[in-house]
Amino acid sequence: MIGPFETVADGQQPSPRGEAQEALLRWYRPRRRAYPWRTPARPGTRFPDAYAVLVSECMLQQTQAPRVAPMFEAFLQRFPDVGSLAAASMADVLRAWGRLGYPRRAVALHAAAVQIVERWHGVVPRDPGALRTLPGVGAYTAAAVASLAYGVPVAVVDTNVRRIWARVDHGAEPDEVPAHDLAAAAERWLDRRRPSAWNQAVMDLGREVCRTAPRCEACPMRPWCAFAAAGRTGRPSTLRQARFEGSLRQLRGAVLAELRERSPRTLGGLTRAVGSPEPRAADAVRGLHRDGVVVASGAALEGRAGGRVSLPD
Repeated sequence: MIGPFETVADGQQPSPRGEAQEALLRWYRPRRRAYPWRTPARPGTRFPDAYAVLVSECMLQQTQAPRVAPMFEAFLQRFPDVGSLAAASMADVLRAWGRLGYPRRAVALHAAAVQIVERWHGVVPRDPGALRTLPGVGAYTAAAVASLAYGVPVAVVDTNVRRIWARVDHGAEPDEVPAHDLAAAAERWLDRRRPSAWNQAVMDLGREVCRTAPRCEACPMRPWCAFAAAGRTGRPSTLRQARFEGSLRQLRGAVLAELRERSPRTLGGLTRAVGSPEPRAADAVRGLHRDGVVVASGAALEGRAGGRVSLPD
C-alpha cells in the first residue's frame, strides 16, 4: 500500500494531475502534525482516532482551528472515548465545552455518542452514509471522519474546497460555477491512494493560501491553476460577520456561563448576573431552551423572574 506521503514509483511518468497532487502533498507534509486531532491513533498507524476526528470536526464548525486546538485537548482529557462521552451528563458536557461557542454542537455531539454506543457498540462507523444518520453530522463531517480516520476515498467539500476547485479547474470564483460541477471536481482531484492526507492538505490550502484574497505566490497548485493563469487576483468578500458585542449570541453565552458556574438559577438571578434587561435575558433563555442547551420552566419561558433555568441532566 502506498504511504501517505510516498511519491510515484521510479520510472513512472506522473500525469499533470498527478504532479499537482504530489506538489500539494509535499507542501502539506510539514503541516501534518499542526493540530492535535491529526495525531495517529497508535504508534505505527497512519490514521487518527475516529472519535477524535469526530470531536474535532464538530468543534471546527464555525470556529477557527487555532481556537479549537486547546479546547479539543481539554475535552478529550475529560472524555477520552465515545463511551465516556455517552455516559456523561449533558451538564458536564456543556461545562467541558466551555466558551467554545455554538453550544448546540455539544448537544448534538453528545447525542451522536449515545447513538454510536447503542447502535455500533462504541465504534464510530466508517461508512459516510451511516455517519450522516448521527445528530449534527452532515455530508461534510461524514466525509471528513470517513476519509481522515479510515482512509475511505471520498472528497471532503466545504466552502474553502469549492473555492479551490472553482479557481484551479474553471479559473473562476465559486459563485460562477454550478455547485455540482465543483463537487465533481473535488471527486476528480481526490487522491484515492491517500485520501486522508489529501483531504487535510486541501483543507489547509483553503484555510491558509487559497483564501478570498488568495496568496498565489505561496500556492503549490499555482502551475496548474486556471485562475492564476488568467491573472485573476480574487475579490473582496461581500460577507459581513454579524456584530458580536451586544448581540443576543453574546448574551446567550453569558447566560450559559452563569449556569456552568451554578445551576439551577432563576430568570431574575440570571438577569442581574448578566446585566441585561429581563425581556432580553428571557429571549436568550428561550433560544437556549429551543436548542436543548438549557431546561427552562414554563414560568421562565413566559419571562417571569421566579422561573427556573438549569443545565440539562
